Formats: sequence, structure tokens, C-alpha cells
Amino acid sequence: MDNIKDMLEHNKQFVENRDYEAYISDKFPQKKMMIVTCMDTRLVELLPKAMNFRNGDVKIIKTAGAIISHPFGSAMRSILVGLYELGAKEVIVVGHHECGMAALNSDDMLHHMTERGISNKVLDTIEHSGINLKNWLRGFDNVQEGLMETVEMIRNHPLLPSDVPVHGMIIDPKTGALDLLVDGNKNLAVKS
Repeated sequence: MDNIKDMLEHNKQFVENRDYEAYISDKFPQKKMMIVTCMDTRLVELLPKAMNFRNGDVKIIKTAGAIISHPFGSAMRSILVGLYELGAKEVIVVGHHECGMAALNSDDMLHHMTERGISNKVLDTIEHSGINLKNWLRGFDNVQEGLMETVEMIRNHPLLPSDVPVHGMIIDPKTGALDLLVDGNKNLAVKS
């Protein structure tokens, strides 16, 4: 693929020119935050600029729709590692308007899988193993709903320290404007 070739050529120059020096940091988030956000391409550079953070400031976990779908999956484990081992002290879940997960149709996705060579036998085996693929692949009805489910999953996790605020925001993928839906600090006051 030309993309890989171009990437490696760029990387060679990046290293030779010592361009990496502008990004030197350590593994601990300087602003002591974990960000859970969507993998949407519009947010790659916009989100850090809109939230005023730079390389090394925060830990970022990206998932489709900023959704954490399982309380003991890898995304939640990453949050706990950040909080217990890397010095993070708060979590912000950032969804966005016009999210593709709001339009995700699991039936269509399963159809696309079969079109690309995944056999019905494989899909049936997964279903018979106790995985409800339609549920697992479903999106959400609206961004606020998806955001609130993830905030609640994190906030109510049995391994989350009681002093960790979990915030919820929605970003406009065009302007970067942020709307605070959940102020985790207020929820901490209620817990006390």
C-alpha cells in the first residue's frame, strides 16, 4: 500500500530531523485526566485544541461513539490503569454531535460482514456462544443517551475510587464548542 510507504518515508525524515523533540513527555498525564472520546476523524486535532491540551497532558481512550460497552472490557481497564497507576484523578467522557453510532444499524453491519466474507456459520457460532451480535453491534438513539450510559457505567463501577469525578461533555465536530452535560464534581458532593 502506498499509505504505508508514504508513512515510513515521512517517519524516517521525522526522526532524522528530530521533529519528535517537540512532543517529548513522560507517561504520566500532566493534567491528571482521562478522556474517553469517539474515534471520529474530525476529532483527532480538533478535540485537543478545543479542550486546551497538548501531548502529555491527558490519557485518551478512543472507541466508536465514546462508548464503553462492558464494565470489565479493555476500555474500562484502561481507565482504571490511568487512575491507579498513572496519576489520573478525573475522567471526562466526550461524545459529539453527528456521531455515526447514532445511525448504526446492526442488521446492516451484519449484512456488510457477510458481503465481505464472514460466513453465516461463523455468525451462528458466535450467537450460539452467548454473544448477541445485534445487541453488541447496536448504536444509540441519540448522543446524549450514549454519553449518559458510559458516564453511568464508569461512575458506578465497583473498582472506581469514590473521589474520582466523571464528567460528560458533547463537542461540536465543526466548531469544537463543548457542552457540559454532567459535572462530575457535583456528583461527588452528592455521594459524600
